[in-house]
Amino acid sequence: MATSLLLLLDDIATVLDDVSVLTKVAAKKTAGVLGDDLALNAQQVSGVKADRELPVVWAVCKGSFVNKLILVPAALAIGTWLPWLVTPLLMVGGAFLCFEGCEKLAHKFLHRQEHEADTARHERAVADEAVDVVAVEKDKIKGAVRTDFILSAEIIAITLGTVQGQSFLTQFTVLAGIALIMTIGVYGLVAGIVKLDDAGLYLSQQASKAAQALGRGILAAAPWLMKGLSIAGTAAMFLVGGGILVHGVPALGHAIEDWAAATGGVFDALGSMGVNAGIGLVAGAVVLAVVELVKKLRR
Repeated sequence: MATSLLLLLDDIATVLDDVSVLTKVAAKKTAGVLGDDLALNAQQVSGVKADRELPVVWAVCKGSFVNKLILVPAALAIGTWLPWLVTPLLMVGGAFLCFEGCEKLAHKFLHRQEHEADTARHERAVADEAVDVVAVEKDKIKGAVRTDFILSAEIIAITLGTVQGQSFLTQFTVLAGIALIMTIGVYGLVAGIVKLDDAGLYLSQQASKAAQALGRGILAAAPWLMKGLSIAGTAAMFLVGGGILVHGVPALGHAIEDWAAATGGVFDALGSMGVNAGIGLVAGAVVLAVVELVKKLRR
């Protein structure tokens, strides 16, 4: 009996070790999507009245948990009965990430007036006392939850690709762990980011000169942080999406890795990243062109 118990504990330790290693690998691979998820969700809840920011973040967080409850079992089912579908799903997800990145760039630089008009219209709606604030919040929450579903699907698909071929228990543990860590991490950070200006204002009103200086610094840095997150999120779309597409074609992936290794030095890593981003940008532009053509034909 003692021997059986020791064997059982050894098996549990082995599984936990595998789970730990795979979770670290999956977290590293999904870090790019996490950055984009963070930036997009912080933007989604911006513009809400200050006293309603945290309730809106919490509502979106609950929606994200529901998304994960749908996506994790679906991923486990695919990994168990349709494992051949993992790579095509990853490729589709990578192409969609690249498309989203190109769409953001096109909307910002080619439709600047329309983008500014949407922002101004939303600000007027929030400021107008006659407007139903609850309805505005519901629209924002729905949009944020839809965005979260897409990005969560990317995270789960990448994680599923990482644990493919492992036991069911290991797959379930890693997928559930990543889903939980990412959701708590993203919305915890989003809550902190949207309240940065409040923290800065509070500190700037304190008697201490050091606190006032820190508060003014936070107030000055908050808008730049949002811009930085947006830029990092867009870049991550091309890096992650392009990387998925490149590794989905083994011959292309090995060729890029061999070329990057031959260059040596710092270009070993930066070279392959640059190529992945470039392929992601081209792929996103192609998908965006096809989508716009289909829209025109439908109209």
